[in-house]
Amino acid sequence: MDTIAKEAKSAREETLDPADWEVLRVLARRVVDDAVDYIRDVRERPLWQDMPPEVRAQFRSPVPQEGRPLAEVYDDLVTNMLPYPMGKIHPRFWMWYMGASNFTGALGDFLAAILGSNLGGGDHAAAEIDKQVVNWLKEMMGYPPEASGTLVSGGSMANLIGLTVARNRMSGIDLRELGVGALKEPMRFYGSDQIHSCHQIALEAMGMGNRALCRVPTDAACRMDVSALRTAIAEDRAAGAQPACVIATAGTVNTGAIDDLEAIADLCAEDGLWLHVDGCIGALLAIAPEGKALVRGIARADSIALDPHKWLHAPFEVGCALVRDADAHFGSFTLTPEYLENAPRGIASGAWLNDFGLQTSRGFRALKVWMALEEHGVAKFGRLIDQDLAHAHYLTERITATPDLSICFPTAINIVCFRYDPGGLTEPALKKLNTEIMVRMQEAGVAAVSDTTVQGRHCLRAAINNHRTTRADLNILIDEVGRQGAALIGEAVLERP
Repeated sequence: MDTIAKEAKSAREETLDPADWEVLRVLARRVVDDAVDYIRDVRERPLWQDMPPEVRAQFRSPVPQEGRPLAEVYDDLVTNMLPYPMGKIHPRFWMWYMGASNFTGALGDFLAAILGSNLGGGDHAAAEIDKQVVNWLKEMMGYPPEASGTLVSGGSMANLIGLTVARNRMSGIDLRELGVGALKEPMRFYGSDQIHSCHQIALEAMGMGNRALCRVPTDAACRMDVSALRTAIAEDRAAGAQPACVIATAGTVNTGAIDDLEAIADLCAEDGLWLHVDGCIGALLAIAPEGKALVRGIARADSIALDPHKWLHAPFEVGCALVRDADAHFGSFTLTPEYLENAPRGIASGAWLNDFGLQTSRGFRALKVWMALEEHGVAKFGRLIDQDLAHAHYLTERITATPDLSICFPTAINIVCFRYDPGGLTEPALKKLNTEIMVRMQEAGVAAVSDTTVQGRHCLRAAINNHRTTRADLNILIDEVGRQGAALIGEAVLERP
């Protein structure tokens, strides 16, 4: 035994490494085998099921003071976790817009965890992969190579990054130094009445307040009324406010509506306003052969928020903020104390990626995106996006042709808003009926859709952001909605007026 080993033994030093690496190897292989089976057989399991009380109790016990064998820990997870997922990797999960993940990306997350890298900065391979993925996303959006970007947790943070740069750039003062209290005029940001709630939260967090966000009316297709936008800007200027930024939406969360990006870009160019595009749902249409026409003009934006964990199906979580003006982006976040100074040589000589966002500690989110793109290529992801669009149109056609089902809003991309409507029911009764249909389908583990109310009309919402979905799955949805609806009417759960 060498001297170091003897000293370690005598000092009773501890580590988190296993006492027997071969025992760990056997268990790790079992975990991977189980994971492959879990995804391969996803169709054979209920999409979702409620946890029994005894299972919930397992997750409410006090913190363990002493450990136990890892094999026992894993056995508990096989029994108490794997059978009770949210269901988002299932081919009939269309409840929220979150992508369906992929196994290669999961391997990427595993390897990223093995490296344990902090992407705040430093000269290492993970940082190069992070920068490469950002460059790829810029290329997909039609941004110039000199533009900037950063990977973040998701759309909410990506929008916050873009809006913060817009605020600082458009304020006309050194806002980082002086703060919002030094603004000579109140700043105004504009988005449609279908804008995602994360924008209000972002403006509140930025110190602007909810009143800084003007919600512009939408048309019958839920797209921002550009004429109303122009009027709102003029009225704010006349009232002494400072119009600063228009937040256009490329895919609203309720219906998938895409604002007229070209017209809004023209308006912003004429009025000298910052154009931010919330493309967390629809920006990646830009890589789809058929779908790219729907987001024409997105490359003109000053900043874009998008989510690789949606249409690139990366495992949760990874978003991206892109900013055309790299100096404005860097200048909004960079701060270099002595402990983060760049060195001419060694580990600290690399680029400090924390200079482009709020996090100093940054996980290695890029690898799961990088590996999947290397394996499949961007062209395949583009085809999968078009496949989702085709599925949405197929579902729309089936609903239109099915008695007692009706489309509530035009299907713009891959979000279908519909409801069961046998006729003769009030709006409150229809809401009660369709909500019950939705919950019963979830409880049966057959299919998951969500519900929403748009322009006063309640509807079910199928967001087909799922590479495992087939037309057969959509047919099951149609049949199940009809069956559940007829059963509820037959049970007299709802009384006709």
